[in-house]
Amino acid sequence: MATSPRILITGAAGNLGRLLARHLTNGGHRLRLMYHRKPLPADLAERSNVESVAADLARPETLKAAVDGVDTAIHFAGVLFRPRPERFLPETNVRWFTNLLEAALAARVSRVILVSFPHVEGETSLASPATGRLDREPESVHARTRLEAERTLFARTRATATTPVALRLGMVYGRGVLMVEAAHWLARRRLLAVWRQPTVYQFLSVPDFLQAAESAILKPGVEGIYHVGDEEPVTLQRFLDEACRVWNCHRPFRVPIWSVYAVAGLCEVVAAATGKPAPFTRDFIRIGRVSHWGDTRRAREELLPTLRYRTLAEGLETL
Repeated sequence: MATSPRILITGAAGNLGRLLARHLTNGGHRLRLMYHRKPLPADLAERSNVESVAADLARPETLKAAVDGVDTAIHFAGVLFRPRPERFLPETNVRWFTNLLEAALAARVSRVILVSFPHVEGETSLASPATGRLDREPESVHARTRLEAERTLFARTRATATTPVALRLGMVYGRGVLMVEAAHWLARRRLLAVWRQPTVYQFLSVPDFLQAAESAILKPGVEGIYHVGDEEPVTLQRFLDEACRVWNCHRPFRVPIWSVYAVAGLCEVVAAATGKPAPFTRDFIRIGRVSHWGDTRRAREELLPTLRYRTLAEGLETL
């Protein structure tokens, strides 16, 4: 019997990384889960098919133990909730990923998957979707630095034994997703608000995210850029309205965009002064206001032929 591949998940103690780790662990796959400061949940770390490894993406010398003997690495790790992202994201999104990639190349890891998002192509739509281009200049620092990481992935793996994959995910929603849980917390306290201008999103349910990621890891012949999302363009405003209906909460307030930026700026000032995380930043608003839609035809053919939840209306039961 062939040995199942060993899968490295970076950021396995974080949000989407942890969700994927639980999914793959329950499927019996051999996992190496990488963490830094935040430890893995005990029930996950103690599973017989899980090997945990502490490593620091900022220190390349710690990464050899993480990548040695790995068949596929999927990268989630990063930093989000910190003020002044323009200062740290070039480091955490680009240099940290470059460190991991160089270690993976040296270890001859067969496949490296970078988890990304369609915002890297800037404003897109159903009529003019993101198609896998690497030559755009998006507005937000989050998107610019993730696009730079994608460029690095494809440039450095050219003519090597490592296959590059960029998994550009729509907005993942469902129970256990940090941003959705935060919206639920605010909605229960009648504090949830959103800007007035409609912003079109491409959404993706947690079950479909998990299946797409598993396929990207395990299926033969997977290579290149894949946009993964559902089949119905939905505004962020409608999503929050529908979520609040499911939660039996008050509909989100509509507020002017300047007030949203003001609250985000205040969060950054307080976080910088206290050394606490910044749950809201101005760059979150910049990327959040970008309408986006990716061409999912390739993902349908090679990763996820059938969606469990094709539309938001079908997927509301996951909230």
